[in-house]
Amino acid sequence: MGHTDEQLEQMLTVVDQTLAEMANAATAIGAIKKRVDLQKDYTSNLMDSIDRGVGQLVDADMNKESTRLQALQVQQQLGVQSLQIANSYAENILLLFRN
Repeated sequence: MGHTDEQLEQMLTVVDQTLAEMANAATAIGAIKKRVDLQKDYTSNLMDSIDRGVGQLVDADMNKESTRLQALQVQQQLGVQSLQIANSYAENILLLFRN
């Protein structure tokens, strides 16, 4: 049993409508993909910026701590020298009393 021209016309209309809906859906998916890609790029750039910022903070803290360590080492050296000077004065005073 064959289809009438009217039935074939209705089938073609349904096919055309379905193709149009698929095209619209593809356009919507493409727009969503574009937004997701933009968000992904933004997030990636933000993460890079945060990594650079953290790296700079760590470097700054390391420089600060290095400077603090050097200052403490100098203080320690000065303390040792002060003790050596004090000890040598004490020895000189003892020598005076022995004579």
